Amino acid sequence: MASYILLLKEYEDNETVVYRFGPNENIMGKIELNKLTERFLELEVIPDKNFPSKFYFDRAAQRLAVCLVKEDGVFPERTVFES
Repeated sequence: MASYILLLKEYEDNETVVYRFGPNENIMGKIELNKLTERFLELEVIPDKNFPSKFYFDRAAQRLAVCLVKEDGVFPERTVFES
């Protein structure tokens, strides 16, 4: 089964980055990455029971981990997780 998670950056400073995430721009939760501790926090769950927030959160976190580690901490305004 294919996965597609859209991530839209809301905020970034030297310590944290916050993205909205979900299957599309109308159904989104919110994730925060602390760049210093490398910890993720789900600030808002996806507000639709048809879309399991944990599934989308886990994949959004994977995509942000790639930005942090493999892409040298560059967090684009818009990105996706696809598999």
